[in-house]
Amino acid sequence: MDFKSPIRISEIATQYNCEVLGDSSAYANGINEIHRVRPGDITFVDVEKYYAKALSSTATVIIIDKKPEIDYDTSKTLLLCSNPFLVYDSIVKTHRLDSQMIDASEYTGIDPSTTIEPLVSIGKNVKIGKHCHIQSHVYIADNTIIGDHVIIQAGSVIGTDAFYFKKENAAYTKWTSGGNVIIEDQVDIGPGCTINRGVSSSTIIGAGTKLDSQVHIGHGVIVGKNCLFAAQVGIAGKSIIEDEVVLYGQVGVAQNITIGRKAIVLAKSGVSKNLPGEQVYFGYPAVVARDKYRELAALRNLGKK
Repeated sequence: MDFKSPIRISEIATQYNCEVLGDSSAYANGINEIHRVRPGDITFVDVEKYYAKALSSTATVIIIDKKPEIDYDTSKTLLLCSNPFLVYDSIVKTHRLDSQMIDASEYTGIDPSTTIEPLVSIGKNVKIGKHCHIQSHVYIADNTIIGDHVIIQAGSVIGTDAFYFKKENAAYTKWTSGGNVIIEDQVDIGPGCTINRGVSSSTIIGAGTKLDSQVHIGHGVIVGKNCLFAAQVGIAGKSIIEDEVVLYGQVGVAQNITIGRKAIVLAKSGVSKNLPGEQVYFGYPAVVARDKYRELAALRNLGKK
């Protein structure tokens, strides 16, 4: 998530009563979870086994719960506090745009060639390109960016909060979602689909991709160009689906998975590990289809004389 304008680290330290290790006069340009962090970003870590990952990341500022005992790049600025997650979450809440529903017909971010049917809800700072068609009862959340020639069918929900929680003392604390959704040109989204915005970055649907009914795309997922997803496909957060991938009906994809270019996953399969491209997969866990068929044939022949 980018800030509207850079923020001096000393201001954040003062606001949240953090001890500063490093250059307090530096500026932060945005804030991101560790999976999507960029130079100039703030991130946080509060579990010691992840210290090395956070400290070796490209983040410029790291909110941390104690001074690390491992070596790290001292050009980074550390903000020490007792609860880094709460500070991170508060920064996101403070600097994201607040929700405000508007009348689409009066909104300058929508190209006049686009058709908006009645009963569409559109949030603040939404941009919709040329010759799109948004059907009734679609919800489009704040900061969503939609390209040209996009069709979103009735009842789809774009940009809802990430299903993302921090577990503490057997309870779950909701992460504030500061990311957005980007839908590129020529995308078709069927009825009843749900696309979550990123926790701190963008969920992206690549140009030319087509989604059937009731497809769910989790937070921070990146879908490539010209993909085809049949009904009831579900993709968990932060997975990457490369260009021209085909997922048949009810395929489930676990979080942080990469499916390679031109892969095909057959119906009702479960993807629990990375899959190379240009292969056909089937089963749970999904494996190369011809290998799965041999396995099933062998099982059928067990006990036969």
